[in-house]
Amino acid sequence: MRERGPSARAVCAVVAAALFWSSSYAVTKQLLDEVGPLSIGAIRFTLAALLLGLLIRLNRHRPARPDARQRRQLYLSGFLGITVYFILENIGVDLSTASDASLIVATYPMMTMLLELALLRTRMPLLRVTGVLLATAGAFLVVRNGAEVGGSSRWAGDILLLLGGLAWAGYNVLTKRVSAGQNAVSVTYYQTLAGAAGFLLASLLEAGDWRMPGATASTLLVYLALACSVGGFLLYNYGLRRMPPSVAVNILNLVPVIGVIGAVVINGETIRLAQATGGVIIITGVALGLIERGERTPAPDADDDDGETPATATARARTAAGSSPSDPETTVPATECAIDAAR
Repeated sequence: MRERGPSARAVCAVVAAALFWSSSYAVTKQLLDEVGPLSIGAIRFTLAALLLGLLIRLNRHRPARPDARQRRQLYLSGFLGITVYFILENIGVDLSTASDASLIVATYPMMTMLLELALLRTRMPLLRVTGVLLATAGAFLVVRNGAEVGGSSRWAGDILLLLGGLAWAGYNVLTKRVSAGQNAVSVTYYQTLAGAAGFLLASLLEAGDWRMPGATASTLLVYLALACSVGGFLLYNYGLRRMPPSVAVNILNLVPVIGVIGAVVINGETIRLAQATGGVIIITGVALGLIERGERTPAPDADDDDGETPATATARARTAAGSSPSDPETTVPATECAIDAAR
């Protein structure tokens, strides 16, 4: 039986998240003149946590609160994907060279794929692996600026960027594992709480430089909180629940393509042949990564439109097949066995 790939809505959600996140670099760079990098993270994610909490309060059909174990894992994933990742990436980019950072960040889908394979025991189709490798190569072609020597801190920056990639991979795999039965708002809220708390503690290192940001800086901080934190993470988590983590991270390789297109359209820059070639390779790699072929069709999500939960779908499938819950081959799905083995 042919396995369906990610839905168009899920793919569009991750692409939209990439659009939001691609704008955050320029906004953050402009903010650094008035606010320290750790303080930017603290303000941005604290505002985002408050907004998400308000969304949950105003929701008439408020989702059930995750149990204690789920909350711990959501907090851990948020701390990894928000506090740890952003701190390591920002410091790593500052210490490393542009070419090193470009190449290392482009390998994040491969790191996620390897972690997904190790922890979730996920089968990796050849097309997905090929797509990730192609998109990685294409991203390097788009963003490379030639060889740079770099200073003595270059290798320290490279190591921090690699550790940041592991933190981001951990965020994706852990979010995929613990988000079952929760909607995207609930998942993002608990993750953002942990991320904001981590940044608030880290920002104390910049307490001596704190000052009230101006009107422009305040507007940019609100934009980061609304668009890049609330909007970006909500969209990304929505898509991530409906596709393998390595596929979601691979789609983010479109960020440099979006950046180049924006530079051409908005700033009138000229696109080089290597950049155009890299863009085509990235799009091809992302498209290949979205093709799924297998023997199983993924169970529907708990909050899909039809309202059917995974447990209901499993029971209905057993009834249709004439099997009994006591049958050893149908009692525990293979995916659950693999996850339990990884715990």
